[in-house]
Amino acid sequence: MTKRSYRLGDIASELGAELKGNPDTEINGLATLQAASPGQIAFLANPSYGRYLTETSASAVILSQSTADQCPTNVLLLDNPYLGYARLSHWFDPAPVPEPGIHPSAVVASSARVSDTACIGPQAVIEAEAVVGENVVVGAGCVIGARCQIGEQTILRPRVTLAHDIVMGKRCHILSGAVIGSDGFGFANEKGAWHRIAQLGRVILGDDVEVGANTTIDRGALDDTIIGDGVKLDNLIQIAHNVSIGDHSAMAAMVGIAGSTRIGSHCVFGGQSGVAGHLTIADQVHLTGMTLVSGDIREPGVYSSGTSADSNRQWRKNAVRFRQLDALARRLKELEKKMEG
Repeated sequence: MTKRSYRLGDIASELGAELKGNPDTEINGLATLQAASPGQIAFLANPSYGRYLTETSASAVILSQSTADQCPTNVLLLDNPYLGYARLSHWFDPAPVPEPGIHPSAVVASSARVSDTACIGPQAVIEAEAVVGENVVVGAGCVIGARCQIGEQTILRPRVTLAHDIVMGKRCHILSGAVIGSDGFGFANEKGAWHRIAQLGRVILGDDVEVGANTTIDRGALDDTIIGDGVKLDNLIQIAHNVSIGDHSAMAAMVGIAGSTRIGSHCVFGGQSGVAGHLTIADQVHLTGMTLVSGDIREPGVYSSGTSADSNRQWRKNAVRFRQLDALARRLKELEKKMEG
């Protein structure tokens, strides 16, 4: 792998950062403040890591004005240092650059339309009437179902499965093991026996959507499951049928969204959060980790449920008290009435 090197002045110009230091300094990598060596650039976004700043060996640090005076080396000033790091990370990404073309072992239906600029990996399957756009990357072992549409510059990592009739926007990034368009969990019950319901809807992903490894998005039962522009889904998430997620929302690992729930834009759900079905969640709602939502949330804000970890002895005592809350509340109400009397 060829080692990449860039002038610090060029980095500052590309990021729109103010440079305090030598623009001819050569930068050949990214690292944390505490692990960086000469030739590398670090960043400071979280104040809790500020203790490493004065002793860093990095050749430059991306940070904000508030900590610039404490830095012993070259400085790139940005209002959002973490965003600067995010953009710069792509300059040093060692991932192989895919070459356009279809691998000889791939199976592509004669009616599929695959751009000449797309890269189709080994043992990938592209079924009838699927459309694969310009500069799309389909990794090894992926399955693209019939009539799927994949927008330009989208990347499917190895072993991604798209069921039939999935519509995917531009610049999406789908990680390995993700399944998009699986059947929703739909069954009718008669006398204790379950009868499967055919899932007739699709999944529609907007532009710039990211889906984590082993995440599942079910197709709609009748209406489509819709994932808005810029939505970011972590690993091991379950999105049920007919769910709608608004633009630029983000969900951490192991979130579960039950069917037909409508989630607004710019929402953030912490890990292992769960949302019951047929609910409406407003824009700009933040759920902290392990929050369970069982009713509509109509107002923006931060919501939590559950209890934090405690010693087992204290937790057992609190659990007993929790079961007594209703009786205590009733007794308190009776006392208040007597006092008012």
